[in-house]
Amino acid sequence: MAQMTMIQAIKDAMRVELERDPNVILFGEDVGNVGGVFRATEGLQKEFGEERVFDTPLAESAIGGLAVGLGVQGFRPIAEIQFVGFIYEALDQICVQAARMRYRSGGRYNSPIVFRTPFGGGVKAAELHTDALEGLLVQTPGIKVVVPSNPYDAKGLLIAAIRDNDPVFFMEHLNLYRAFRGEVPEGEYTVELGKANVVKEGSDVTIITYGAMVHTSMKAAEEIEKTEGVKVEVIDLRTLLPLDIDTIVASIKKTNRAIIVQEAQKTSGVAAEVIAQINEKAILHLEAPVLRVSPPDTVYPFAQIEDAWLPSPASVIAGIKKVLEF
Repeated sequence: MAQMTMIQAIKDAMRVELERDPNVILFGEDVGNVGGVFRATEGLQKEFGEERVFDTPLAESAIGGLAVGLGVQGFRPIAEIQFVGFIYEALDQICVQAARMRYRSGGRYNSPIVFRTPFGGGVKAAELHTDALEGLLVQTPGIKVVVPSNPYDAKGLLIAAIRDNDPVFFMEHLNLYRAFRGEVPEGEYTVELGKANVVKEGSDVTIITYGAMVHTSMKAAEEIEKTEGVKVEVIDLRTLLPLDIDTIVASIKKTNRAIIVQEAQKTSGVAAEVIAQINEKAILHLEAPVLRVSPPDTVYPFAQIEDAWLPSPASVIAGIKKVLEF
């Protein structure tokens, strides 16, 4: 297997699908000759030509509209939104047009679109570049929301997303792009959408998380096991919509306690939905309320203080202790 960073794995997934399927088309701001802000598409225009990998104007609504139009004509667009905070201009195309296409056409048309966007803190980026806005998307029926945490999953999930007949909102954490390398198979493979991954087995408490918070949670789990002998199970959701509630419930039946760790603000996010489904399907297996570890309900702070705002291993450990001491 090759050793790849997450950005390399993402590019390799797009290369594999561009080569395999002539209907795959990639576009967005600066994705062509420049190769994107983070070089996720570097070299792809040269390899596949300007008709299949091309730049768009600086207009997210146009990017979204083009993706919808191409999708109903049988293409499989990969539309890059340069930073997550820029999706507001494209929400009509993503959430109203693409997400409802199969329903409103009675199954005549699909929207096999992948909307890729970087997000996430810890990199001291500018305003609107790092917000975790997945909560906006998980309220939208008809669209899948995917957040990989490592290179292997990133490639497999992205290939699966490109092949899916429904729109997929694919969120790539900025702080994971080049944070580490992992083993990634060469060629094509898929990671099933809608299936979580138990990245660490445990018996005392379950942490449910995704994206960069998987790594924050793993640090916390390893530290508290080393210092206090607490065995923590860590679940990487990978796909936020649809949610793999079966894996979550199976873990809670074993540990009887859970916390949700998310990078988005506390209110009305993925954590709230996970807790609601746990209450519906596993409340009698709980020995403590399910706790959220998240930033406060404020606007994402300026770079100078974002480290104090984001969840840390220390805040996750505090959450673990709270549910254990209930």
